[in-house]
Amino acid sequence: MRFLLAFAVLLLAPLCLRAADPAEQPPRPNVLLIFSDDQGMHDLACYGGEFPTPNLDALAAAGTRFTQWYVASSICTPSRYGLLTGRYPSRSRDGLLGALMFLGEEDEARGIRPEETTIAERLREARYRTALIGKWHLGHGEAAFLPTRHGFERFFGHTGGCVDFFTLRYGSREDWCHQERHVRPAGYATEVITNAAVEFLGAQTAEQPFFLFLAYNAPHFAKGWDAEAGKTENIMQPRPEDLERVKGIEDPLRRAFAAKVVGMDDGIGRVLAALEERELARNTLVIFMTDNGGDPVYGGSNEPFRGVKATLYEGGIRVPCLMRWPGRIPVGRTCEAVAGAIDLFPTLARLAGLEVEASELDGRNITPLLLGGPGEEREMLWQLGAHAELGRSNWSALRAGDWKLVAAPDAAPELFNIAKDPSEKYDLAAEEPERLRKLLARRDALLEECRASRGK
Repeated sequence: MRFLLAFAVLLLAPLCLRAADPAEQPPRPNVLLIFSDDQGMHDLACYGGEFPTPNLDALAAAGTRFTQWYVASSICTPSRYGLLTGRYPSRSRDGLLGALMFLGEEDEARGIRPEETTIAERLREARYRTALIGKWHLGHGEAAFLPTRHGFERFFGHTGGCVDFFTLRYGSREDWCHQERHVRPAGYATEVITNAAVEFLGAQTAEQPFFLFLAYNAPHFAKGWDAEAGKTENIMQPRPEDLERVKGIEDPLRRAFAAKVVGMDDGIGRVLAALEERELARNTLVIFMTDNGGDPVYGGSNEPFRGVKATLYEGGIRVPCLMRWPGRIPVGRTCEAVAGAIDLFPTLARLAGLEVEASELDGRNITPLLLGGPGEEREMLWQLGAHAELGRSNWSALRAGDWKLVAAPDAAPELFNIAKDPSEKYDLAAEEPERLRKLLARRDALLEECRASRGK
């Protein structure tokens, strides 16, 4: 009874307070955060996808599957910024609203700044071992942007948006790092990342908690090199043996995409097995989610939602999310509450027993929701910069309760009731002019607040 009472106090106390007696807190969980790249809601079998993802499906069956989980952006860089800082990307000092371009000189001087605190930094303060294995994409031109300067004591992966899956280079340039030095590991990117994660977990013990941010670059397209033309090229690069496993998919692009997903699912299975082998699974919160919706141009599918990567319709920002924490998170639950990536900072901080000033974050502590409690009405803001490579321009969107405002480039603002119309087929702007006006005013006020807070 004493244990249960202490646990209840920990969950219900205000976010900015620390539990009175650390000795009565439940064990702080390890955190394994698995982040895939450009994978839509329809790209897992447990969400209706047509190819097998048995390890992710087993994760869903052993925990909770979220159906209204949102990322901070529908593009890699700002999505990662929101995930790690718990703040809207619109607040980022360098205006990280689009993908940082690895070969663009103007992006050499942009990235996450020292004063922009990540959850890894806070967890490291709490004596967590912290590691990023895989994709970073929050700055590459200066050492100050690297993950080792933002709370990760170990970094093994790449800094740009994508790499060649076989050479592990960005086109013809080196971009695979161990800590802050370029290295040339051999192997297929998905396996290289998985092997490093298994190695990291093999060194962990129950005496010190860990935070592993496992950021796969699959199933994102590869950044290959066309030697004859002397330029980079976007190609899929699945492994032949994985292609054979999904040979029943007729469309060759979708088949290549599926092959990369099933290979990643294998890797995730190995990582979860490593947790079991080290007897760490019982006290490890495992989270799987994607950085943004898929792009059909490269084989992804966001059905049944409208929109794709680099748009702010649901298909770009509503993503699959699975969580497992044995004995804490309900088993086999489908959670329809609205929540998202920006909520992980305050939630993980709470679970680690850290003090967090809620007013400094845009995310919420959703620990009660994870443990089976009800959701709350939410407000979420999105602002998206131009993406030249994908030919897409600036967007903004605001969700307030069941209603969502979408302002796409060169188009009148649209208004949707997401509860009744999750596929955003029916624009209600003409029928609800006053609601539209209020949401536009609220969006503008939030964007102005974000602009004023940059660098703070």
